Amino acid sequence: MTLVRLSEAHIIGTVIAFILGLFLVPLVISFSEKQGLMDQPNERKIHSHPIPRLGGISIWVCTILSFAALIILSYYPYRSLLSGILLGSSLMFLLGLIDDIYGLSAKFKFTIQLTIAAIVFFLGVKISNIYIPFYGIWEIPPILSFLATIAWIVGISNAVNFIDGVDGLAGSVITVSSVSLGLLAISLIPSDVVSSLIAFILAGSMLGFLTYNFHPAKIFMGDSGALFAGFLLSTLSIMYQMKTSDCKMYLPLLILAVPIADITFSSLRRILKGTSPFVADAEHIHHKLLKIGLSQNMAVLLLVIFSIIMGWIATCIADSDTTKYFLYAVIISTIMIILNRHAKLEGK
Repeated sequence: MTLVRLSEAHIIGTVIAFILGLFLVPLVISFSEKQGLMDQPNERKIHSHPIPRLGGISIWVCTILSFAALIILSYYPYRSLLSGILLGSSLMFLLGLIDDIYGLSAKFKFTIQLTIAAIVFFLGVKISNIYIPFYGIWEIPPILSFLATIAWIVGISNAVNFIDGVDGLAGSVITVSSVSLGLLAISLIPSDVVSSLIAFILAGSMLGFLTYNFHPAKIFMGDSGALFAGFLLSTLSIMYQMKTSDCKMYLPLLILAVPIADITFSSLRRILKGTSPFVADAEHIHHKLLKIGLSQNMAVLLLVIFSIIMGWIATCIADSDTTKYFLYAVIISTIMIILNRHAKLEGK
């Protein structure tokens, strides 16, 4: 009975978040346009006209409301570390929202991100053990645990923000990564029900947002959406790592391969040039794909296919039984987006 109810919760949570997004995103677009909260084109950005940049509001609201709906429907299983995840992600969303509206310096944002990550660490979400081949599990000292946790949370949060430079890219990668992490959580014995629910709800919120974010985008998720989603992905991956005692704890590295590769190469490139790794430029992976002649849609498709392959490999390694659900999720998500976008185009 429990397994059936949890399966229903995953589906219901995803659908609620998706439907909420379909209705909420247009409201955010209208509000942004009326308030002049638009992302202006410049030499670093590839869009040619102002576009609303507060998509993170819809992503955050859809995720929180969907989880609240599951509580009302009595699908909510209590989990002790949930407060750290929801509090930290909401604080990260708020930081991004203030930056989207008023603009903040890179150093100030970084300082606040470190503070938020530290709060989450002390609430219990932490990297405390690592698997070493031919040795086993090593319980790392508290100071290293603190530094590793902070570096992972802040690093992944910013990595997701870095790939938000082409219409539909960040949202698509986040969706694939969320589904993959959700399935990893389900594969655990016992299953991590709360982590999987949050992951699937985030995927549903992103699917609703992506309907309006694919090229040509009508709205951007902004720092608020990217930092919120990046924080959730980082903490959900830590939750999986905390419950794993073998080499499978490294599977999130495969799932998050696209943002990890981008932030790694971007940071190294900037450091070698003598510039700050936090100063934005137009030399990310997606920019390089555009420079060699790929269209925005082709660049996104290429990186998303790579992300799907990495997610599929990770779910295969975690538990072969979850692989079919990963493929189902990819197919259903694609169909939902195509049908909804087709309906909108027909309605114009």
